[in-house]
Amino acid sequence: MKPSVLVVEDDVVLNQILVRALTKAGYDMGSARTWTEARAKLDAQAPDVVLLDMNLPDAQDLGPLGEIASDRPTIILTAHGSIDHAVRAMRMGAADYLVKPVNLEELELVIRRAVDGSRLRAGRAVDHAASAARRTPDLLGNSPAMKRLWDLIAAVADTQVTALITGESGVGKELVAHAVHQASGRRHERFVAVDCCTLQETLFESELFGYERGAFTGADRRKPGLIEAAAGGTLFLDEIGDIGAALQAKLLRVLETGRFRRVGATADLRADVRIVAATNRDLQRMVQQGQFRADLYYRLSGFAIEEPPLRDRRDDIALLVRHFTQRRAAGGVPHVFSDAALRLLRQYHWPGNVRELRNVVERAVLLAGPNTVVEPRHLPTLNADAVGGTSESSALLQGEPTLEDIERRYLSILLQRYDGNRRRVAEVLGVSERTAYRMIDRFEAKTP
Repeated sequence: MKPSVLVVEDDVVLNQILVRALTKAGYDMGSARTWTEARAKLDAQAPDVVLLDMNLPDAQDLGPLGEIASDRPTIILTAHGSIDHAVRAMRMGAADYLVKPVNLEELELVIRRAVDGSRLRAGRAVDHAASAARRTPDLLGNSPAMKRLWDLIAAVADTQVTALITGESGVGKELVAHAVHQASGRRHERFVAVDCCTLQETLFESELFGYERGAFTGADRRKPGLIEAAAGGTLFLDEIGDIGAALQAKLLRVLETGRFRRVGATADLRADVRIVAATNRDLQRMVQQGQFRADLYYRLSGFAIEEPPLRDRRDDIALLVRHFTQRRAAGGVPHVFSDAALRLLRQYHWPGNVRELRNVVERAVLLAGPNTVVEPRHLPTLNADAVGGTSESSALLQGEPTLEDIERRYLSILLQRYDGNRRRVAEVLGVSERTAYRMIDRFEAKTP
């Protein structure tokens, strides 16, 4: 998306010259000749940079600067410059101060610097909160199911279409989102991931959109949100099915208009971001039950990518096991799984998918100790639960259960196995304790 500039200049000729020159330079241009007209365009167009004349018919001196400098870079244009005046403008938040007649090459340089600086500050402000550029292992697999998945990633990556990744818990939906980002034209910008189910709705709104100073108790400064952190890049919204109705409406507006508003702000900002969402829930059923907005669902599912469960790509298990053991060895001698152990891994039904496989591999390596060969005896839970083995696996897959039924049954098995220790259950599932609590509470609420 091209950076946008709003020229606020009452001189008709100069206004036209600036608009024409900056359009040729590759900017998305807008113009206004009065402050009243400029205010309306600031709300409607949310420009990235404003070129502001000091003397407008309905506004004089630095009054307008005080209204907008906190929201976006503002470059002052004046025919009567002075050092004192320039210092005052910079203290009020001006990005730069130019005296007419303006050198167009210098102006382009100043605008480019203002845009880059704004994005850099936004990114730095939320680095910790957003866990931007999170490092994750590569998406691995050579099975037919994975080859189909890679075909879908290649088809959508270099477009601006919103992608919706679906699949069971633990399949690695964030890895798919990261693969989409890496294969796109946005690969050199940020990939910002956020788990929609880990924050309360009020906190999530302020994290996603950012907030202004004084927007709520404790907001002692302005804070850019995750959308601004991902400017030019990709924003990954994991577990999108868990957001409430109010946030659904605001997210829909971002997708439809490309604009958003910080909490407590009065002006819009542009959302130069590609959104990729993911869920393990049946959004179509949620739409039918009135739990998810139909219009948001249709926006999100412009291109659906269904990630296969591990049981549908058992040929990839040996490759994944080798990857996990090598990563755990950290440069040392990695453990090797015997043919019998690999056979046992391939027989298991893997309700927790790749996440569960990783946990099982790490546990087996610990049990094997200095013996670098992992045998079936180092996989006690799989020996007990392998397909056709015990009543637990039979109960889990009895009949033709839905994904929700399997999740509920598996949670029940884990809670029984670990004597109700929710922290241990969360570790086995590979999720946070808060997420495990929410899953358990959700299923308990549905139990008659």
